Amino acid sequence: MKSETAVQLPARTQQNTAAWLRNRVLLPLISHAVMIVVVIFILFPMLYALLLASQTPSEYYNLKLLPGTALFDNIAYAWNRINMGRLLANTTFVAVTVAIGKIVLSVIGAFAFVYFDFRGKNLFFVLILLTHMLPLPVRIVPTYTLMDSLGWINSFQALTIPFLASATGILLFRQLYQTIPPGLADAARIDGASPLQFLLHIVVPLSATNIAALFLIEFIYMWNQYLWPLVIANSDSVRMVQIGLRQLVATDAAVEWHYVMSGVLIAAVPPLLLLLLLQKNLIQGISLYEEK
Repeated sequence: MKSETAVQLPARTQQNTAAWLRNRVLLPLISHAVMIVVVIFILFPMLYALLLASQTPSEYYNLKLLPGTALFDNIAYAWNRINMGRLLANTTFVAVTVAIGKIVLSVIGAFAFVYFDFRGKNLFFVLILLTHMLPLPVRIVPTYTLMDSLGWINSFQALTIPFLASATGILLFRQLYQTIPPGLADAARIDGASPLQFLLHIVVPLSATNIAALFLIEFIYMWNQYLWPLVIANSDSVRMVQIGLRQLVATDAAVEWHYVMSGVLIAAVPPLLLLLLLQKNLIQGISLYEEK
């Protein structure tokens, strides 16, 4: 018996040691290596843009894969050439307006669907969700015709109002409000709170994380809009930054990629800063939505 035990213990010890090395050392190393490769793959376009933005034409035509010394000169040229300050101001105004408008309408709509009973409530909710089946390219012609009939061509109204309704936002907040205990609304009603007071003082504070997450998503979505601003806004006074970047691409000469990439870097800074500021809220909002 003693001899058999003495023979089996080293084998078990080796198995335990191998399992420990596999679970605690090998698997973390593999997972981190995969994540590093994925991050490099995702960041490569931005890193390449930064590389080109810092070079002179002779450097990037010779495929020099090293940072240059002309980054700030290229950025200054791109800024002044297309009036980047005005483009960023226009785009920020449109993105913030749409994000705030979507949040307000989504909160009110979700609150109505959860806390009020009215005829056809489920039908209206289904119809709102069906709007996801109508992407922007499908709606461009009728929406443009409507904007033209209202005299809103080349205006901020045309850039913002068609985007204010959000089925995603209503669905997000509806799912959240359904998790709020019904007794909370009953207690507020007993205390004499009106529906508006209950919404502003109880429901909205509970939605802070989701509001921040939706604001970030909608801001970036509007910041990157290209097709609709290209169609509806041809005036310099309302042109957005994604359309303005097209002016850095010469049509009758070779493309000056160092200036184009400099403009791209400038345009990427505001949404990147907002993402860094609200990334925690975004992760929490998405996780809460998945749990529901």
